[in-house]
Amino acid sequence: MKVLPCGDRAVLLDCASLEEAQGWFAALHEEAEAVLGARTVLLRGDPPVLRSLVQRSEPRAPDALDAGESVEIEVDYDGPDLADVARHIGLTEDEVVAAHTGAPWTVAFGGFAPGFAYLVGGDERLAVPRRETPRTSVPAGSVGLAGEFSGIYPRSSPGGWQLIGRTDAVMFDVDRDPPALLAPGATVRFVARDAS
Repeated sequence: MKVLPCGDRAVLLDCASLEEAQGWFAALHEEAEAVLGARTVLLRGDPPVLRSLVQRSEPRAPDALDAGESVEIEVDYDGPDLADVARHIGLTEDEVVAAHTGAPWTVAFGGFAPGFAYLVGGDERLAVPRRETPRTSVPAGSVGLAGEFSGIYPRSSPGGWQLIGRTDAVMFDVDRDPPALLAPGATVRFVARDAS
């Protein structure tokens, strides 16, 4: 892990993997203002103080992030890319749905847009590349796959993830406390709407 300067009020921990970043975040988020990324942790504050904090700290097990919260998301598995995902990974569409709903996912970090959570830990067979050509508009509530991640678009926006379904769950609401439905460490279970 490298500690890099980031302006005059922050440092960036550049990690080798998501797991390493999660470990550093778990160790430091109660000691400093921290923002977790895919392979980084941004620490805000006085850089010399932050560097000293990092030097005397050790990464913790990523499961130390577990917020103990579990969220169930109902999904209509009728996404425009469901058939392509099934072909790409050698499963039927029903098997893709069973794989997506069959294992719990964990919120690794948020980003891209307010309320967008990057979910990890689902069935490894679902790792698929992003679309070669992103869409100019993805509807809010679209459930997608990209690389090792699953996610739900909180609002209409451009996007390149493989869309396998849609949900009515509101991912971000400024009038809710907290506004984001999914926080790092939360467990997410997807449920096929016709099976609920």
